[in-house]
Amino acid sequence: MGIVNRLRRKFRAWLRRHSYSFFSSLGVLLQHKAGTLMTVLVLGIAMFLPLSLYVTLANLEGMDLRQDEWSAVTVFFKQATDEAEVRRVAEEIQQQLDPGAVEIISPDQGMLEFRELSGFGESLDMLEENPLPWVMQVSPQQGSTDTTSERVEQITRYLQSIESVESAQFDYKWLQRLDRMMGLAKALATILTLLFGLSVVVVVANTIRLDVASRTEEIEILVLVGAGNAFVRQPFLYSGLWYGLMGGLLAIVLLQLTLLYLGRPIGLLLETYGTAFELQGLGGYNSLYLIIFGGVLGWLGAWMSVRRYLRQLQVGGYLGRR
Repeated sequence: MGIVNRLRRKFRAWLRRHSYSFFSSLGVLLQHKAGTLMTVLVLGIAMFLPLSLYVTLANLEGMDLRQDEWSAVTVFFKQATDEAEVRRVAEEIQQQLDPGAVEIISPDQGMLEFRELSGFGESLDMLEENPLPWVMQVSPQQGSTDTTSERVEQITRYLQSIESVESAQFDYKWLQRLDRMMGLAKALATILTLLFGLSVVVVVANTIRLDVASRTEEIEILVLVGAGNAFVRQPFLYSGLWYGLMGGLLAIVLLQLTLLYLGRPIGLLLETYGTAFELQGLGGYNSLYLIIFGGVLGWLGAWMSVRRYLRQLQVGGYLGRR
């Protein structure tokens, strides 16, 4: 029981000391409002930049680009082709190529869609006959970008070999380019995260270094009365932690304000393309992870700065123990 009681007292003393340092360090930061605000602004903007790129990529991936429609091969039949021939070709494609979907569009259906979308209206009634041919859209089985591209090219070559087909077209290259650009943007986001994460560490380290320099006499007195390195480091480490936490929180606030500001114009733009989409933010868990990550970076920057200063004091002979 004696050992348990001693351990319990030590734990309580440790907890009281850290609790005091945790909240007192925040009080010190709040006493220097201007300096703290400027540092937190720098940290928040540094975290916001890669964060905004990450959220942009996440929204692009979640956007409905109607890949199944853009990967479809559009088949135009010759003008004299009848419905029986079109049906025969559709069945042949189903048997030979196993596509994802085959849709047949008659000349009357095509004219009706063209009338609705073009806005010509009654002007089309002046035509003596329907000039549109039979059209068929063949969609491949969906897979990866490269696999879908290969299937599209295979379907196109097969359709172009059919005598009743006038032409077969597809425009899938832009989706391939978009996929490659997304991969490049993800790599860029990773690099920016590393660079701006390093900048957060450097900013906090420099800020804590100035704070330590302004409290040199206080630190030396603590050392003279027997304080160890851990006791001297503790309040500065918690100051760095607070800087990181507040910087991460500010980055989230800036992100939400940006999404609110851009949400309406982006929504109006997408409506013109027939797409309804709402911008998504980080979410609860990712926001918490970001704040914790910012706190870790701030702690690391403070630890590096204080460690260097304590090493200098040890070399000068002020500190004799760790």
